[in-house]
Amino acid sequence: MKTHFKTIVVSDVHLGTKGSKAKEIARFLKQYNCENLILNGDIIDGWQLKKSGSWKRKHTRFFNRILKMIESHQTKVYYLRGNHDDFLDQILPFQMGNLSIQKDMIYESHGKKYFITHGDVFDSITTNLRWIAYLGDIGYTFLLWLNSVVNHYRIKRGLPYFSLSQYVKGKVKSAVSYIDQYEEELAKMAKAKGCDGIICGHIHKPENRDIEGIHYLNSGDWVETMSALAEDHDGNWQLIYYNEINFKEAKDDSLNQFFIGRPEPSVVPFREVSFEAPKDDLEPPAFTSIQ
Repeated sequence: MKTHFKTIVVSDVHLGTKGSKAKEIARFLKQYNCENLILNGDIIDGWQLKKSGSWKRKHTRFFNRILKMIESHQTKVYYLRGNHDDFLDQILPFQMGNLSIQKDMIYESHGKKYFITHGDVFDSITTNLRWIAYLGDIGYTFLLWLNSVVNHYRIKRGLPYFSLSQYVKGKVKSAVSYIDQYEEELAKMAKAKGCDGIICGHIHKPENRDIEGIHYLNSGDWVETMSALAEDHDGNWQLIYYNEINFKEAKDDSLNQFFIGRPEPSVVPFREVSFEAPKDDLEPPAFTSIQ
């Protein structure tokens, strides 16, 4: 099992919301190493934090994990602005050491160019009719709440997880049409920019396919699908789903890798443990009114 990649892309973590899988993504990033980590928008949910959202310790730990990757592995981190974290517009562009915050980027690897953007720039509803986008956000939040209630009873009955929001998206013709159009338009944009592919997020639908000669990649989300994109050192891209990771196998493999080329020791190395008291949570970032 591979635990080191050239590049990992995650998006739509929505920190500050009840549905955010902050613990899971922190565990995921602890398992994998990479040279480049691209946080492709909606990492912090400014919309929900202004309303009913709250900042918790697990949300802070996610950023602690990012800082650890920079410190221990010299990972280059690119945080691209999404629509839910559009408060970043106030500081764009920003760079400090291995951390860069920007609107979008061109990524080149193995002779191929990828245009990387969150994707909301192509969403006319989000861009031009913000009040409708807010209503859509409220509806999605309600679906997530209803989804938790439904799955609570399904678990009691021994039934597998069921995504209500994905079911609704798949049944509503306008939603299916929107997703198809979204993917096609982003592929056209990549082609217009002279790129071989497009990497995006925004619609919470992981994808890895070809659209008229353009490599279309969507990293999904960390609210329901818990998925990420990863590029190996040969330039091959794949989708990784948290629920399909065998953490025990990966841990054993990491231990085996430690002993390769070394004489067999009499003592197995243990991970360093800190006994210092945990620091208080960081304060959530300040947000100005969204016009």
